[in-house]
Amino acid sequence: MKTIVYVDGFNLYYGAVKGTPYKWLDVHKLCQLLLPKNQIAKIKYFTALVTARPNDVDQPNRQQIYLRALHTIPNLEIILGHFLEHEIMMPIANPIAGGQKYIKVIKTEEKGSDVNIAAHLIHDGHQGLYKVAVVLSNDSDLVEPIKIVRQELKLPVIVLNPIPAHPSHELQKNATFMKPIRKKVIAVSQFPEQMRDGTGKFHKPPTW
Repeated sequence: MKTIVYVDGFNLYYGAVKGTPYKWLDVHKLCQLLLPKNQIAKIKYFTALVTARPNDVDQPNRQQIYLRALHTIPNLEIILGHFLEHEIMMPIANPIAGGQKYIKVIKTEEKGSDVNIAAHLIHDGHQGLYKVAVVLSNDSDLVEPIKIVRQELKLPVIVLNPIPAHPSHELQKNATFMKPIRKKVIAVSQFPEQMRDGTGKFHKPPTW
């Protein structure tokens, strides 16, 4: 059945590949392995551009190389949100008696991806662009758009869960079904270490 896959990039990264040697992930191959009976018409990958940090100045370069790899997938579209950074006062977990109880911290939040996924999921469904929707995320904020697609449009929504050990029970309850993404599948869904696109050769970041 004609399928569109909606990938929550940061949920996938933090839930399944951070701290592993499998960051060079070919999401198209991953989807093919997890959904062998589906005709994957399009993959929409939702993320935001990161900025350099004092402890990791090369982070934006690695992300750009990975996005370049994703661009080699013909049916994949990247939709960007943004980061919001601001200072807030937070309580100290174990304050010293008589000492300060709050500390100012810099809070960074990724904004837009959940709203963008919801908008595309519902809009594409209304346009009849898919027979099956697949949401790759464990974010319970996506429950409402999934309910709308299932209840109003009468279309199935499969959830691919990047955090099998801690599935969102709300997503599990409202999806047509939820399928875990196991490390074994991620391990065999990697891009080649060296790749080529329209501008030439490039390779997997060496620190990955």
